[in-house]
Amino acid sequence: MNQPSEGVIKFHLAHEHGPALPEEITAELRAWFVILRKLELLGRDPGRYLGYAYGNLSVRTAGGFVITCTQTSGRNELGLEDFARVRDFDSRGNRLASEGPCPPSSEAMTHGAVYQALPRAGAVFHVHSPQIWQKAKALGLPETDAAIEYGTPEMAEAVISLLRNTPAGVFSMGGHEDGIVAWGKDAAEAGCRLLESLARALSGTKGSESHQGDTA
Repeated sequence: MNQPSEGVIKFHLAHEHGPALPEEITAELRAWFVILRKLELLGRDPGRYLGYAYGNLSVRTAGGFVITCTQTSGRNELGLEDFARVRDFDSRGNRLASEGPCPPSSEAMTHGAVYQALPRAGAVFHVHSPQIWQKAKALGLPETDAAIEYGTPEMAEAVISLLRNTPAGVFSMGGHEDGIVAWGKDAAEAGCRLLESLARALSGTKGSESHQGDTA
């Protein structure tokens, strides 16, 4: 397993400073952020991940996606100024272009990989859950190779390959300590899939077909 380095941007970022995004675009993400923050699936802990904030949320928009900005997950809630719009990304070239009040999350490339692999994906939640991550195999969750680090072209390509072969609604990042990703057609579906996985991990219940993505 790779040493945690949450919060470190590993891709080539071209960010253009701009105004905050319209309120309605980020409303659901801001609501889900509060829920997941209370569950400590997002946050900041001096004793975990070298003290960096962890977790990030996004929704697909026309021409790209909107994602929480880097190192914002330690807050109790997010404001309009805490989101960036990714307008272009190239996983193989390890490049990403964005705009907004602040740079996007260091996991933006992984979010982009999910959207690229699954045109029906409308929202992506990346959280840190020791409970789910440690029981990924027992829950029947697919995992990326433990040798692949987060935020790299290799991780993006691994996510694309994994989801095109097994479009699970929740998957584990094998080489990213406690890293779990859920996606859905919208934020509500992504959030509910994530919470179901957490409940199963806590109860010891095995995975079910509900973890699989909508293949329609």
